[in-house]
Amino acid sequence: MALEAGAFRPDIPNVARMYDYMLGGKDNYPSDREAAQETFAVLGEDVVRGSVLQNREFLARAVRYLAAERGIRQFLDIGTGLPTMNSVHEVAQSVAPGSRIAYVDNDPVVLAHARDMLNCLPGTMIAGHDLRDPAAITADAGIRALLDFDQPVAVLLIAILHFIADRDDPAGIVSALMAAVPPGSCLVISHLTADHYTHADKVADVYQETAPGLHLRSRAAVEALFDGLPLLPPGELAYTGDWQPDADTPPASSPGGSAIWCGIARKA
Repeated sequence: MALEAGAFRPDIPNVARMYDYMLGGKDNYPSDREAAQETFAVLGEDVVRGSVLQNREFLARAVRYLAAERGIRQFLDIGTGLPTMNSVHEVAQSVAPGSRIAYVDNDPVVLAHARDMLNCLPGTMIAGHDLRDPAAITADAGIRALLDFDQPVAVLLIAILHFIADRDDPAGIVSALMAAVPPGSCLVISHLTADHYTHADKVADVYQETAPGLHLRSRAAVEALFDGLPLLPPGELAYTGDWQPDADTPPASSPGGSAIWCGIARKA
């Protein structure tokens, strides 16, 4: 989930590539693997890998729910990260083939991989923007050409807001994004927390090597990011393993299961 802008620097840990490594991917470099291993040393590899896997599985369930149960056909996935299992377009289009998905990221490696993957794939595109400039995202001509902002849009902020510092006003960013989409649109957030983990400050120290840093927030602080929008069932924030689990979902008590708060809200 990258927020770093600028030139490609494989010698500096990158949050998107670290996430890729934690998921078992291959699009990462020694600096990324070293930084990820530092987080393993603090919390345990099973906890870290468990948290990112549960987050990814939550994303798939959330998109499937929105497409199948809420009739959403447009998705704006911001901070998409490197292509990996159960990409949004794969899940959404498996439910509703006409679904349209606009991805947004500002990392050059992510953009290069995604453009290659999405080439000639109907109903998809990726734009290069920083989440901290929501106006640029919602005004992007390519996004506007693909998504109809007069019809409901699902705004996906999956494991990205914890890379936004308080000084950059994450709540204001979310508010600006949701102001640009019509009633019936949905907001999906997942966010790392230290509510049930000790030594989280040491993990945050590891991420200080990356440009965005890591900004863990409490349940109350994460809930406040939904800007007062009513949460859909279960009607409150949940850990990723507790949000509408299916037969393949590890319980929240499994490794990493209580590391990430998540929820979906609907704009009335």
